Amino acid sequence: MSNNPVQVRREPVVLPTYEPLPPDKNPMFLERRVYQGSSGRVYPLPFYNRIAETRTERAWDGVFLENDFIRVLILPELGGRIHLGQDKANGYDFFYRQSAIKPALVGLAGPWVSGGVEFNWPQHHRPATFMPVATHIEEHADGSMTVWLSDHDPLERMKGMHGICLHPDSACIELKMRAYNRTPHGQTFLWWANVATRVHEGYQSFFPPDVTSVADHAKRATSRFPLCEGRYYGVDYAARGRHGVPAGEVPTAYVPPHCLPAARRHPAIPLYAPNDLSWYANIPVPTSYMCLGSREDFSGGYDFLAQAGLVQVCNHHIAPGKKQWTWGNHAFGYAWDRLLSDGDGPYVELMLGVYTDNQPDFSFLQPGETKSWSVFWYPIQKIGPAQSANTRAAVSLQVAGRRARVGVAVTAVRPGLQVRLAHRGRVIKEWKHSAAPAAPLVAECDLPRGARATDLLLTVHAPDAGELIRYQPRAPEESPLPAPATEPPPPAAVASADELHGIGLHLSQYRHATRSPVLYWQEALRRDPGDARCNNALGLWHLRRGEFTRAEGCFRAAIARLVSRNPNPYDGEPFYNLGLVLRYLGRDEEAYAALYKATWNQAWQAPGYHALAEIDCTRGDWATALDHVERSLRLNTDNLRARNLRGLILRQLGRQQEADAQLAATLALDPLDWWARHLHGDALACDTQVRLDLAIDYARAGFVAAAIELLQQACPEPGSGTAPLVGYHLARLHERAGNRTAAQKAGRAAAATAPDYCFPARLEDQLALEAALARNPRDSRAAYYLGNLFYDRRRYDEAIALWETSARRAPGYSVVWRNLGIAYFNVERAPAKARAAYARARRANPTDARLLYEQDQLWKRLGEAPAVRLREFERHPELVAQRDDASIEMCALFNQTRQPERALALLGARRFQPWEGGEGQVLGQYVRARLALGRCALAAGDSSGARSQFEAALTPPENLGEVRHPLANQSDIHYWLGVAHAACGERGEARRWWQRAAAFRGDFQDMSVRAYSDMTHFSALALRKVGRSAAAEKLLGELLAHARVLARTPALVDYFATSLPTLLLFDDDLQYRQTTAALFLQAQAELGLGRIAVARRHLGEVLRRDPSHAAADLLSELASPA
Repeated sequence: MSNNPVQVRREPVVLPTYEPLPPDKNPMFLERRVYQGSSGRVYPLPFYNRIAETRTERAWDGVFLENDFIRVLILPELGGRIHLGQDKANGYDFFYRQSAIKPALVGLAGPWVSGGVEFNWPQHHRPATFMPVATHIEEHADGSMTVWLSDHDPLERMKGMHGICLHPDSACIELKMRAYNRTPHGQTFLWWANVATRVHEGYQSFFPPDVTSVADHAKRATSRFPLCEGRYYGVDYAARGRHGVPAGEVPTAYVPPHCLPAARRHPAIPLYAPNDLSWYANIPVPTSYMCLGSREDFSGGYDFLAQAGLVQVCNHHIAPGKKQWTWGNHAFGYAWDRLLSDGDGPYVELMLGVYTDNQPDFSFLQPGETKSWSVFWYPIQKIGPAQSANTRAAVSLQVAGRRARVGVAVTAVRPGLQVRLAHRGRVIKEWKHSAAPAAPLVAECDLPRGARATDLLLTVHAPDAGELIRYQPRAPEESPLPAPATEPPPPAAVASADELHGIGLHLSQYRHATRSPVLYWQEALRRDPGDARCNNALGLWHLRRGEFTRAEGCFRAAIARLVSRNPNPYDGEPFYNLGLVLRYLGRDEEAYAALYKATWNQAWQAPGYHALAEIDCTRGDWATALDHVERSLRLNTDNLRARNLRGLILRQLGRQQEADAQLAATLALDPLDWWARHLHGDALACDTQVRLDLAIDYARAGFVAAAIELLQQACPEPGSGTAPLVGYHLARLHERAGNRTAAQKAGRAAAATAPDYCFPARLEDQLALEAALARNPRDSRAAYYLGNLFYDRRRYDEAIALWETSARRAPGYSVVWRNLGIAYFNVERAPAKARAAYARARRANPTDARLLYEQDQLWKRLGEAPAVRLREFERHPELVAQRDDASIEMCALFNQTRQPERALALLGARRFQPWEGGEGQVLGQYVRARLALGRCALAAGDSSGARSQFEAALTPPENLGEVRHPLANQSDIHYWLGVAHAACGERGEARRWWQRAAAFRGDFQDMSVRAYSDMTHFSALALRKVGRSAAAEKLLGELLAHARVLARTPALVDYFATSLPTLLLFDDDLQYRQTTAALFLQAQAELGLGRIAVARRHLGEVLRRDPSHAAADLLSELASPA
């Protein structure tokens, strides 16, 4: 045993905590929501809208893991994240440690906490990031300890497990990851370790020296690295590199040294270039960049003030992802720092992606497949940013003139460490050092005259381990900047069926939120109805939707083409998929034949033989079942379901000793496999959704009695919504067992159970609910649940029919009427029916604040007068007070109806919590109210009061939860400040504000940079105020031309969008909205050009099209002094 044992203890950890408030009981169908560049579909998870404003002391389940070098704290109740990683030698937290658990509305379903290490899979951010995971502690023979944490992904039911391991004699944290597709269907996934580190003006992220370019999300933009030579995220870094940071853009905190006089610079912080993206302090806006093309395994970050940092290592052949994210060193980012922490300050995320190099960038995980890998982290001290690193050492080599500075950090105690620096093969300096994680080598030496860094070779040897690492600087490779990704053309414009299939596959694989892969496959099949690949792809699409008969037709069409000339085709996938769908249809004999044919191809033998063994078990053909499952396991030994099935079969054959050995081996492989634990006789501590997964596994192989027993023992968690599903699955299982009486009883119990949060999503849930309706067509709840599932699968017409049936039989249930309201508007395009459905929902549940808000949004879409909408809100102030979105909308209505003082009062009465990607809404109403009050003061001759209102518009209070994005155009405020100062007789100040407004070009709105916006009008007015009338006329002409082009341009959702808040609930007529926006810009341009009558006409048309448009403010301006 080691002399430095690893210690582990599990105990409560009390942390100040801001708890999420209870989630919404209404299912959220956000099928067009864009989240982190891919689908933001949240169903079947419940949706959280708000976090508690006051903190309480909460005892969290904590697992401490430490050795002589580092201390780690894991929080299993928060997705199994690492909360603390600390270097014990110097007390440095190399992972960002939060002093409080303070979630913000960033996650897929709402709550998300920053700091530590989050393990994002199978999409970003981890859907279960704020959910508990199972935990197991394993001790290894060498004294190392692994804390295993595992769950079933709540969306696709795959199993993810990560083990956090400390070894006795190493400062490395080893993360052992296992991504297991426990379903019989192919799936896609990404995996990123989201590593947070505390930052300031002296913190630098480092990546391998071969990283010379980086890309944005979806590779929609690229940049040189580390020195950005152009624009990135709208920031002109090239200009910053040449001229420095403009005085008005210098951050108020964490000021980079290049923005300070020499006397105020910290001696420990190097003087870096203003366009160097590796330094947090240089980046003013929320920014991601992902490294392109590195052939190295490491990355990390270094704190020059603490003289400490972090290295992370993973095999770059499977882990190409190296990323940095920051909220930005600006007031906008500081606002998010406040939302996510109690004064703990800013952080960056140094992310590491495995089987992915971008976001979104998904890889495939085949049925039953496990991908496993290890990631390593360790702290470093004093050496500076590493230029090369592995799991044993990190080194730095800095050359300045004829001096070299060498730094070597090791991850284990290394007495007698030998460090050599050679120049062109000749050793010029050698150091011997008693090295340890807390005792790095930092040394300097002279270099030969004329020596270049690329002539040097640094090697590190240990007497007991040989060469630990070597590093030779290389000249940067000259290569063109990679071109950004492009949007695929529409299906009709794609030349070949091959490309149509490929584009469709890409959209499906990457879970694109606003482009459908089906259109590409259908176009290919229009040209060639027998195309095997597109028929197979379309069949899978139908299968995932539960449209089994249509899927069968597609798979048979694919097979027909494949075997038209060759009865033994190269690809067996369509046969496997046909076998699956036939099993769902209850046609096991036909399925057996299709699955056997799939096994003719080795690629499909593992899942094919596994499925065959399951059918064998339903027949009681145990010997054949054993043969088939063993054939499957020879090709995929890690398939836990197949391993457990083998154990079950061995028991049926009376070979108990072999069954026990199989079970023991499986639990050794995965101690948190709940099926193996159940077979072992352990009490199941898993949640009810996992219990349902296991029951389905049993039943799929014919072990119906075991499945029934498992579900009969279930104790559904309060608020989980699983009780009805347990009942319906039990009823179907009893039917399969021939016990119709028990089936009827279970079905009645399920129908009588409270429906809150019951959001079925599995294909097996569909079968159970269809069986329930066949057994009892009057079961309103089963119709409602099945409608939810179908609507989520975009089987809209069937969902509507089911909900209508449910509403007829149980007209007092608000949720079904609300669902119908959404469907009538979005699917049937029947606004009157939608309006009536929401009225029924409101009558059924008048205390549901979401219903009030959603009804208002429907009314807004339908063009209801603002005064009518406002009256409805004013009738229910207690409901408005429950929701930020309703409060913001009410503020907008106050502003729209010329009651800005009431808008300000409401804005000041609550603390708002913005969603990431939805920032700016509350701030927009605050500015609008201040400007309106200022204009009123001007009209009343109170120029000083007007000035105060306009100044307040620039400094929003913290309770709004957000500030302006650094690239957002504030020319309206600046222009009116100039007007107010002029009215006060302060011509110099007036001119200063007008010049600021006149100088600003472009804008940042709806999460994107744009050349023209409604702010352009105020820049032009300001130009005129400072005597540049020609420039004003030119700018207004450009705005008018832009607006006219916009009016003619087909409206499309941005293919590369990362967030689209306007697509969250009711479908938007994008063309109608874009035309309205173009009319408004035309009105502004015409007004600025003096064509008042034309401007009024355009504004009238804008308000006719959208009575809630802010154009009302501009109409009032026409009569205001300027």
